[in-house]
Amino acid sequence: MVEPADRPSAAGQRLGAPESFGVSTLEPGLRPPAQPAGRHVSIRVQMLDDTQEVFQISQRSPGKVLFDLVCVHLNLVEGDYFGLEYQDQRKMTVWLDLLKPTLKQIRRPKNTILRFVVKFFPPDHTQLSEELTRYLFALQIKRDLACGRLICNDTSAALMVSHIIQSEIGDFDETQSWQHLLHNKYLPDQDAIRDKITECHRKHVGQTPAVSDYQLLEIARRLEMYGVRLHPAKDREGTKLSLAVAHTGVLVFQGYTKINAFNWSKVRKLSFKRKRFLIKLRADPAQNAHHDTLEFAMASRDCCKIFWKICVEYHAFFRLFEEPKPKPKPILFTRGSSFRFSGRTQKQIIDYTKDSELKKVPFERKHSKILSNSSMTPQSSSFRSQVPKESAMSVLLADQPDSARLVHQAESNGSDEPPAAASATNGFHDAPAAPGTDPTQPRQNHNGSRSAQDQQFLNPESPGSEDSPGGSPHVVLNGNGSVNGQGMGNSGVLLGPGPSPEGWQLSPLTSPLLNDAGCVRNEDEEEARRKKFPTDKAYFIAKELLTTERTYLKDLQVITESFQGVAGKDESFPDSVKNLISTSYDPVYKFHQGFLKEVEQRLAQWEGRSNAHIKGDYQRIGDILLKNIQGLRQLTVHLQKHSECLVELERACRSGRKVEALCRDFEQQRVCYLPFNIFLLRPLHRLLHYKLILERLCKHYPPTHDDFRDCRAGLADISEMVVQLQGTMMKMENFQKLLELKKDLTGIENLVIPGREFIRLGCLSKLSGKGLQQRMFFLFSDSLVYTSRGMTPSNQFKVHGQLPLYGMTIRESEEEWGVPHSFTLFGQRQSVVVAASCASEMERWVEDIRMAIDLAEQSSSPETDLLCTSLSDNKLSEDGGAEESEEELCGSRSSLERQGHRGNTTVHVCWHRNTSVSMVDFSVAVENQLSGNLLRKFKNSNGWQKLWVVFTNFSLFFYKSHQDDYPLASLPLLGYSVTVPSESENIHKDYVFKLHFKSHVYYFRSESEYTFERWMEVIRSATCSASRLLPSTRKDLY
Repeated sequence: MVEPADRPSAAGQRLGAPESFGVSTLEPGLRPPAQPAGRHVSIRVQMLDDTQEVFQISQRSPGKVLFDLVCVHLNLVEGDYFGLEYQDQRKMTVWLDLLKPTLKQIRRPKNTILRFVVKFFPPDHTQLSEELTRYLFALQIKRDLACGRLICNDTSAALMVSHIIQSEIGDFDETQSWQHLLHNKYLPDQDAIRDKITECHRKHVGQTPAVSDYQLLEIARRLEMYGVRLHPAKDREGTKLSLAVAHTGVLVFQGYTKINAFNWSKVRKLSFKRKRFLIKLRADPAQNAHHDTLEFAMASRDCCKIFWKICVEYHAFFRLFEEPKPKPKPILFTRGSSFRFSGRTQKQIIDYTKDSELKKVPFERKHSKILSNSSMTPQSSSFRSQVPKESAMSVLLADQPDSARLVHQAESNGSDEPPAAASATNGFHDAPAAPGTDPTQPRQNHNGSRSAQDQQFLNPESPGSEDSPGGSPHVVLNGNGSVNGQGMGNSGVLLGPGPSPEGWQLSPLTSPLLNDAGCVRNEDEEEARRKKFPTDKAYFIAKELLTTERTYLKDLQVITESFQGVAGKDESFPDSVKNLISTSYDPVYKFHQGFLKEVEQRLAQWEGRSNAHIKGDYQRIGDILLKNIQGLRQLTVHLQKHSECLVELERACRSGRKVEALCRDFEQQRVCYLPFNIFLLRPLHRLLHYKLILERLCKHYPPTHDDFRDCRAGLADISEMVVQLQGTMMKMENFQKLLELKKDLTGIENLVIPGREFIRLGCLSKLSGKGLQQRMFFLFSDSLVYTSRGMTPSNQFKVHGQLPLYGMTIRESEEEWGVPHSFTLFGQRQSVVVAASCASEMERWVEDIRMAIDLAEQSSSPETDLLCTSLSDNKLSEDGGAEESEEELCGSRSSLERQGHRGNTTVHVCWHRNTSVSMVDFSVAVENQLSGNLLRKFKNSNGWQKLWVVFTNFSLFFYKSHQDDYPLASLPLLGYSVTVPSESENIHKDYVFKLHFKSHVYYFRSESEYTFERWMEVIRSATCSASRLLPSTRKDLY
């Protein structure tokens, strides 16, 4: 039945070199499909590895028979992702129709070669359960790169080619790799980036061909041109465009840039009439808009029909649950086309591979000279869910627009897709499945809910009835990911219950934060486990004490173990500062070790995990709090020295460059996930947390409760300590903030001086001769400084000007300049017109500036010039800055790629999200810190994954467990909104809250009503400015 072009080949022995094996899931010798009787003809098919095979088919057999023969020959289960294409007599490339007779489509079979290629590109390659399928997809990517169809930047291209070479020749050998690149063409301009390719290849030591395929697809799927096949067209004005179709809908390109996209949920009907391709959109109920029809002119009617057919097939494959039924034949007249999609939909493929117990059979890799693991024992399909993850940061950010990278890093760092995010500023993203996940599990609709109307809206050349405008909601795919890669390196982190099949550990970049798959939990078991625990609110308050104490102890370890270990090895670090830090923090750390142990034991007894036969005496926490707060009072002398530690460390940094470099390098370590000075203030902040916890307990307990007396006594003691240390704490918070801003600014001196208070920082647009330009403003108690994003390796902000507050007046000037939310600042030497992003931002700035003016006029201290240059020099810099500002803004994004030291601070987040933060916000954030386990889910994923989450410094930090030393990723929350999911989002679980910023949506699920309310409370404190919440306390801070 099958005659190879060159030599015989049986199923399981194909694609070339016999010494390299992979795994497929069909047994050899599977029966080919039945064929109609009659004479047979030979059809030649070119495979993805460029070999050709000859198949014998009956003259009357439909295209599906030939296609099935190819899949049987390849032992390919997931064959519905592929298709057969050929050039017809008009020299147009078309797909073989599986329902029509093959020979009615191919008029000259002897002169025609069909190509077996990928037809449907899924958004996530983890939906491909077989190694063979991923191998064939990798061959398709290799072909698209070589012919220049897959457009990307040099970094992504070099990384993808390095994975291809790794799968073909194995580990890096300089001579062999160089020769291999000389004799093989992977890119049109390969010679220009040959060094970059070899450098990437050098990093893949030990990587098997299966892993290389996986990593290649992981990079490719994030590219804008992944799976895109352009069809030339013109709009009504005659502008040359290209149309394409993807799993999300119909795309419009100008050159290689996507300029528009029409999601399936927004499209009511696709049709064509002669040369015109028509897209009819659904009416938007929110805007009471009428149906909108978009028209594109293509080269001919045949071009329209070819593109319309592939749109029909893409829609059916990704949106429908099952293959559409054939239309009944009309008795008299026909209207429109009878064409329909034939084959299994993606959901049917996923369900089949998930439910089937398929035996794995070796297959061969044509170009590979190395062995992959073919000795594995047959296992169920669940084994296939354990797929390796990319460990290189460049995978995430290699081919994103700069704006997208930002969100990944600033939030992100991050996923409309991360880079995966894809052009985005990051958020969490869709990404590969982790061990323990079943990537074959059907995901909730990629582009909205599947509905019956999805099966009916494609009808060419027929008027059709006007469909109801009510459709499935428009969901924008977030493939990026979006979360901050702060502190993320290449060391692996295992996310599942067992090792990956190749023995590889998973990268932090494929952490739960960056991946929408993960350990999918059994909901029934989760509910049963939850019901075993106490339901008393006091228990959950005590549990909050436990979870935050664990995080606090980890923060102390950063000082007592990590930093002291680094400083102890450096001879240039002053011994006096070493001893001061050691004597001040070591006793506190040892004390809290014992405190945490007591709390853990009490919670275990409360939950019944030990001493279950003893009840009432252990369902309380006030006695432990009272005892340890009394012990903590004895450490007050050490707590009072913590401000001295901060001052002496800063003095040592000023006096010695080596000490400054040591501290700067330490802050770049993953364990130091916050600025180090914040860790030094943690013991003082922890007193506030104890006070708030005891206040909640006292409010909850009735006065007759056994635990009420201890809680009230503990609250009195801790309140006394807070009052005693409050003044020191506020001064040190301001001092620490000024030190941080000093690192973020360049072109400024004497920022940290006695009496100066930080008030607010944020983005405003400054009106200049060239219009509104984005600037970063810093408001202090004596001056207002404005800056722009610089191009330094450390991502600092360049100071352009300073406005002394003494004698300044402020006036709203929206009508005067015609700029919304604008106001004018009149200083003694110059005036500046600025505009806020919204009315609430303007109100906050005006209020704070007026308050700062009052403070400046009440102060008798002389005016201090902050700038390194003279005013005239600075003025020239600002004027010239108008010309260089746009370059700076573009350069700022590229500088973020270099992962500079200051690329992730609150200042940068405010810059990229166009918002502001006040000192009041920072003070409120200090009190609203929280830790604990949460279940996380992306908007396009089905499973919930358990994570250890820490909220601090306006960000969520994500860990696999509370025992981890550093976070896998982080998500800055400035600019986000926190709400409860609506009914239309189909989140049928209790205690779920939703984080949303632009297209980034994340769902988090807590274990109880109390923890749900606490997470909502603390996150709102970061996403809603405290300036409007605490008007009476604003001046008290200064």
